[in-house]
Amino acid sequence: MSEAKEAPRMPDECGVPDPMPLMHPMMRENYGKWDWHDRPRPGVLHHVAKSGDEIWTIKAGTQRQMDLHTIRKLCDIADEMADGHVRFTARSNIEYMVTDEARVDPLIEKLEGEGFPVGGTGNSISMISHTQGWLHCDIPGTDASGVVKSLMDEIYHDFKHEEMPNRVKITTSCCQINCGGQGDIAINIQHTKPPVINHDLVANVCERPAVVARCPVAAIRPALVNGKPSLEVDEKKCICCGACYPPCPPMQINDPENSVLAIWVGGKHSSTRTKPTFHKLVISGLPNNAPRWPEVAVVVKTILKAYKEDGRPWERMSEWIDRIGWPRFFEMTNLPFTKHHIEDWRGGRNALNQSTHVHF
Repeated sequence: MSEAKEAPRMPDECGVPDPMPLMHPMMRENYGKWDWHDRPRPGVLHHVAKSGDEIWTIKAGTQRQMDLHTIRKLCDIADEMADGHVRFTARSNIEYMVTDEARVDPLIEKLEGEGFPVGGTGNSISMISHTQGWLHCDIPGTDASGVVKSLMDEIYHDFKHEEMPNRVKITTSCCQINCGGQGDIAINIQHTKPPVINHDLVANVCERPAVVARCPVAAIRPALVNGKPSLEVDEKKCICCGACYPPCPPMQINDPENSVLAIWVGGKHSSTRTKPTFHKLVISGLPNNAPRWPEVAVVVKTILKAYKEDGRPWERMSEWIDRIGWPRFFEMTNLPFTKHHIEDWRGGRNALNQSTHVHF
């Protein structure tokens, strides 16, 4: 008796799902076969395939954290005016695809009427990307969503219009771990004091070896306080990064007065025109002044104004700074230059090259 061989079971797919089944039919049909594209107006992309097929993409700005009602509203707009096809971008934009140019203007009118501005393409300021903030993260020093909202209110015009020398990408991060990534302008929170330890809770809440191992500069060591197992911090080594707080909440580092904001410029991930670059510190010590953070907005708008007036066409911010030099950058932006802007890494051996193997 011969038994039919069963086909081997394929492994379950993991990671990013296959995007093809969810793609707009025309995009799927012409995948890899596009001929040319242009931007008819800010916020609109027009792609033409070699077959002659055309598709228009309308990009609108949204908040990163959305409630169910907002998501349903966006999906209802897609069902009504874009054949039910929609996608989100990495920078919290939403994009609708239509195959008829006559549907572009009504869709834009509908989106803006519902409070979703259309823009962020070409030589404009793209939507600000940000980290989770107080909603999900365990070590935020500020409300990332609030900083983004208050700042986008100030630079709304440059999101809607393509008037910059090149695209400007702004990021925000709630700590110096910088989950927001590199950006032309990056707004990060800085903790300026070591954590305050509640010794009564450490033994019951924290796994001390894990906390010791997590410190990047070996500034934490075990200790016995009031007869209880606890931890202590070498404040001369501590760089106030906040990495110890997630595994040990009794090591509180957030401080409304001493957690301040810093602004970095000149970073980019892409290799277009020039190599990727790290952003560099230009000002720190800005007050964490919720809910509008006016001091941050003033500095960001000053940097954008100087770049907009002096940058050459298609010159990213890092390229502009490389051309004019850092002394000229600080002159044009009227930002103070201090000794803290100079870092030659000579102290790196003492600060970072440390072992975390501590014997209990």
